[in-house]
Amino acid sequence: MRRIPIRGLAVLVVVLSVGCTPGEQVFEPEIPVLPELPLGLAAASLNVPEDNPMTAAKVALGWQLYYDTRLSVDGTVSCATCHSPEFGFADPRHVSTGISGYQGGRNSPTVINAAFNASQFWDGRAVSLEEQALGPIENAVEMGNTIERVVETLSGIDGYQRQFAAVFGRSTITPDMVGKAIATFERTVLSGNSPWDRWISTRDENVISESARRGEDLFRGKAGCAQCHLGFNFTDATFDLYHNIGIGMHLSDADLGRYNVTGVDADRGAFKTPTVRNITQTAPYMHSGRVATLEEVIDIYDQGGIANEWLDPKMSPLMLTDEEKADLLAFMEALTGELPEFALRAPRLPPDSEEN
Repeated sequence: MRRIPIRGLAVLVVVLSVGCTPGEQVFEPEIPVLPELPLGLAAASLNVPEDNPMTAAKVALGWQLYYDTRLSVDGTVSCATCHSPEFGFADPRHVSTGISGYQGGRNSPTVINAAFNASQFWDGRAVSLEEQALGPIENAVEMGNTIERVVETLSGIDGYQRQFAAVFGRSTITPDMVGKAIATFERTVLSGNSPWDRWISTRDENVISESARRGEDLFRGKAGCAQCHLGFNFTDATFDLYHNIGIGMHLSDADLGRYNVTGVDADRGAFKTPTVRNITQTAPYMHSGRVATLEEVIDIYDQGGIANEWLDPKMSPLMLTDEEKADLLAFMEALTGELPEFALRAPRLPPDSEEN
């Protein structure tokens, strides 16, 4: 994997002229220069399949697909609709809304640093970003489409046809190629170089507040957050672990999370641990999106979660003071890092072929 720069991102404009004839107007995609991996992240932990190497042209193709509503059956929903860069590549609604106003059952998790996760979705039902990228397309309440229809749509758009041929070396677009392109773009949505990362790197006390430094001590100590929010990405999703903290378990139709994938009783009500990086941008919280603020999140953990038969044994009352809660919040705020500039905006998309 190439190292990915974040600052001073330049964008190159190239012409992919595969199959064009003299005088024909050709769509010119923006090709981002792959940025260096930001400070604080571990390149060795980035999950890049051997059969889907990172290239700038493939990132550009996935970037376009990520923002293109033509992947949905009615042309109204894109990946960015529910994983919005404006909201930390997550969704500000408590549950996400797809075509025709249909509502899903969960809040969309952030794409930020998802490339480090061992699996995808709140319940880990997808083993890769490639698999995850295709899931919403055929979900009846998300994009409501079929992958076959999406392939037909993309094959009829000259700008996409040429790019797929250039990137994958094949004239026929396949579902596998669509998933690989979107996943490759998502692997560039990386956040690091936060104030906390710079503090760890330099020990410059002007980089983060004293309150944030106390919060880090609490995070790793008394508050016990680092039992699950661990490592450089502040999550044990790197190790494919899931936890029940009791959210929604009192409901008659409680979402059983990981249990729906494994059928193992111990997984009832267990969900993936989200990264704490950029957590200030991704409200509301938890799989249900029913927790509005980080202050409320801290209160839930302070009380030891919400009692139920399958509550994670790591959960216990913390007895935090108001000052300690404020310090924890300050630490989490210090984990808001930088994201690639190009990923934060929609690229120019290939026009429908009759518009060329």
